[in-house]
Amino acid sequence: MKYLLSSKRITVWLVLLFILGIKGLSPANALELALEPPGDREFVRDLAGMLDEKTTKQIKEICDKLLTDKATPIIVVTIDSMAKYGGADMRIETFATILFNQWQIGHAKLGDQDWNTGILLLVSKNDRKARIELGAGWGRREDALCRQIMDDYMIPQFKQGKFSEGILLGVEALDKMARKLELPTKPRSAWSYVIVAVVIGLGIFTVISLIRRGSSGWAWLFWGVVFAVIGTILYQMLSNRGGGGGFSGGSFGGGFSGGGGATGSW
Repeated sequence: MKYLLSSKRITVWLVLLFILGIKGLSPANALELALEPPGDREFVRDLAGMLDEKTTKQIKEICDKLLTDKATPIIVVTIDSMAKYGGADMRIETFATILFNQWQIGHAKLGDQDWNTGILLLVSKNDRKARIELGAGWGRREDALCRQIMDDYMIPQFKQGKFSEGILLGVEALDKMARKLELPTKPRSAWSYVIVAVVIGLGIFTVISLIRRGSSGWAWLFWGVVFAVIGTILYQMLSNRGGGGGFSGGSFGGGFSGGGGATGSW
């Protein structure tokens, strides 16, 4: 009986020691990534050398204006690999969430109002992965837009090795999203210009044919309507899509991730 009681006590103490040992390893220390944030209004940490000087300047200008206008920071980070900074075997979603929370991107509150609209754009070059991570204030409402930004604006450029272009397009689109505006025009393929040239050529041919045949006003009206409709459709296809005193604070102020966003790979 004494032996059983002693065994139980030993087991209880072992469990307690195990729990205390686990508690002693704080999650913040256990999962902290070896990455320092940019300055309060620097916005960019290009550790993988994926951005040229001109693009970096453009990104900073866009981000600075958005932070001033909407108190919403976009932080752009490029790294060689997640493993290099303590994220070996880690999913990029996990890495981005930890980094977002570690840096406390955005402001949890503005005055008495819940805010938390920070945005992290992370690109891991050798892992061939990218992640848009949103602050908790976004909820999951913008996940579809983030997916569109990733798939239509960034990844196609990355597949061609155009990293500066892809990241800039992503930042421009995120800026529009944060302002509740339509997304900017997608990069156009060569087929867009071919279609426009064909329509223009067809229009010229039709006009010449009508003149030669001495067609009546009804024929002119009909073809006018046809080309007006075609022109409107082309305009919608090729034009821009989607839909006070200024904030003087910095990019970091207790913000935390809400899990929203999108991931891409190339």
